[in-house]
Amino acid sequence: MTWEPPQRLVHESLLASAEAVPDRDAIVDELSRQTYAGLADRALRLARLLQDEGLRRGDRVAIYLDSTAECAAAVFGTWLAGGVVMVVHPQTKAEKLGFMLSDSEASILLSEGRLAAFASDAVTRAASEPRVFCMTDISQAIAATEPAPSPPDTIPPDLAVLAYTSGTTGHPKGVMLSHQALVFTVGSVIEYLGLDADDRMLNVLPFANTYGLSNLLVMMRLGGTLLLERSFAFPARTLERMRSEQPTVFPAVPTVYATLVGMTSAPTFDSVRVLTNAAAGLPPALHEGIRRVFPNGRLYRMYGQTECVRVCFLSPELVDDKPTSVGRAIPGTEVFVLGDDGREVARGEVGILHVRGPHLMLGYWNDPEASAQVLKDGPYPGERVLCTRDHFTTDEDGLLYFVGRTDDIIKTRGEKVSVVEVENVLHAMDGVRQAAVVGVPDDILGQAVRAYVVLEEGAALTELEILRFVRSRLENFMVPKEVLLLDELPHTESGKVRKRTLVEGPVPRRGR
Repeated sequence: MTWEPPQRLVHESLLASAEAVPDRDAIVDELSRQTYAGLADRALRLARLLQDEGLRRGDRVAIYLDSTAECAAAVFGTWLAGGVVMVVHPQTKAEKLGFMLSDSEASILLSEGRLAAFASDAVTRAASEPRVFCMTDISQAIAATEPAPSPPDTIPPDLAVLAYTSGTTGHPKGVMLSHQALVFTVGSVIEYLGLDADDRMLNVLPFANTYGLSNLLVMMRLGGTLLLERSFAFPARTLERMRSEQPTVFPAVPTVYATLVGMTSAPTFDSVRVLTNAAAGLPPALHEGIRRVFPNGRLYRMYGQTECVRVCFLSPELVDDKPTSVGRAIPGTEVFVLGDDGREVARGEVGILHVRGPHLMLGYWNDPEASAQVLKDGPYPGERVLCTRDHFTTDEDGLLYFVGRTDDIIKTRGEKVSVVEVENVLHAMDGVRQAAVVGVPDDILGQAVRAYVVLEEGAALTELEILRFVRSRLENFMVPKEVLLLDELPHTESGKVRKRTLVEGPVPRRGR
């Protein structure tokens, strides 16, 4: 057996796969098919060009591109040049992008033609002065550059990714993820999902989200094929890609699954063997529909945070018996649920989930105070654990259950209400496509429970009918004071419901 050195830096995976399977499709997007040899060559040439333009080890590069093969080349090219990757969602507008450029002190902004106006406006707003390059404009320069960047001497503890969280209010925080944290996480994900080089993954998630970025890293590490859709904005087109490309792995968020399940014309896809869900809790009511669309798919319910990418997963064999659980810690890590006194709570009691492992963030960029609030002293001298600030409980088997985020626990009538529990009941009602529950100020109750509901096409439920259904399944104090019908729920870029928008914004009534 030949000894192979372990992967230490996240971009080494692309070079290793390019050497092992140079002619295999690495990335297939809507416009092209890029082999591993071709993708590695493009990334190496871009890395040299970035260095020639003055990029130095540790400099931040903002990548403001759609999720395409070109974006993947920019990600790996930045690492090969010694830079720090900062992927920006292509829907980000100038004001927010300007803040991110200023906060990160990015030295280079890579963009594309259709985003040029936003990029230019953002640079004028930024305190720093990043150099802006349109990938289309420099394409010939990249092709003419030697694929031989100078070794940047990057080591595993170095910063690899600066991932800005998509907060609903205020400025986003920059989560710092090291090379060694990402290398570990990718290996752990591959292990528990049981993926291999023959897999073909269809990704509809943005690389700006660590869920989407990790999908890219997983496939490049395996030497498999990543099928890219810019978004899920046009479900029919995504279904056509599934028919033509026959993916074996499909990661998604609940809104994507809800849309597919709700499409009466959606066919079945026998090729998919692995399904994953993260970013938001998957309502168990969708399980049956997901099996109908993906009859051979093994569903992995997962939970994670940008601060460590992935925390836990539920084995597919347990989905029927534990339909609301998110399982156990990913391989190589530990989790524990602590009470207000800092001690582990008993099974069935609610506490705050804490995470221990080599995949934790280094901290929040330029924000030591916020970092100290979530990176706490661990059980062993000198180590830190991540305080997720999310409420969890465990069952008799030690499996984890998400109860709610700190701001998702509603205190009404002196009782605590888990919004997740109420939402699960709403999702179980025939005719309900999506639901979100929030707490709103109330002079008498302290907080009142309010539900927002999106109906399936053709459904004719009334607010009163929905309330009766919930009342038949939950305690009185958990029943929403009011139900409001909407055409759509507002979502963040990562697919989470913008609950603060629902609480603070005007309430658009569903047309009758």
